[in-house]
Amino acid sequence: MNGLCLAMWSGPRNISTAMMRAWENRADTVVVDEPFYAHFLDHTGIDHPMREQIIAAGETDWRKIVDSLVMKPATGVYYQKHITTHWMEHFSIDWLEPLEHVFLIREPAPVVASYAIKRGALTATDLGYVQQAALFDQVTSIKGTAPLVIDSQRFLQDPAAHLQTVCDALGITFDPAMLSWPAGLRDSDGIWSEHWYDAVRQSTGFAPYQPKTVVPDTHQQRIADCCQPYYDAMKAFAI
Repeated sequence: MNGLCLAMWSGPRNISTAMMRAWENRADTVVVDEPFYAHFLDHTGIDHPMREQIIAAGETDWRKIVDSLVMKPATGVYYQKHITTHWMEHFSIDWLEPLEHVFLIREPAPVVASYAIKRGALTATDLGYVQQAALFDQVTSIKGTAPLVIDSQRFLQDPAAHLQTVCDALGITFDPAMLSWPAGLRDSDGIWSEHWYDAVRQSTGFAPYQPKTVVPDTHQQRIADCCQPYYDAMKAFAI
């Protein structure tokens, strides 16, 4: 098979790291974890846990990052885990055309509740729905067709079927190794893993979907309501 670059676009507090584990467990795949994170922190000045360490360890020139992301392998998959909050308006978009794209979405209310545990002060912008929806429209325009969308709730009800669909669409063979992986951290994990990857560190596969009752406070509900239309628009395309 010819090589391909696969960009997976997700907001925070989704199954994005578990999805990265699944792809990294393929023998033909290498992964990169949130390549724009250092640039995002450096450019915005926003305060995140481990901010200075992340900037020091990462690349802050977005052009150099893009150059690394479009280097298609001769064979196999170059899997890129992207968080949509890291997308900046000053990025060019021409480099998106040769990549394959998949959008990973999640219902806003549980995202707000989960994110608030790690960062108490948050806004709708912190959750990336606006950025994700805008990027979805840009990729659709550039590629001439809507990219694949994975809704995490549907996905967790049948990971194998969803991964099979994605692999078929990409023209690659589904590998059952994507469904389980060894517990622990990876050399490919960003240095922020010690703060954010508690659950994934212990995981050995996708946890079965379990409905959760979320009771957001007034501020959290306001944020969820703001994000809901963007989620609904993308969910209409979910496989």
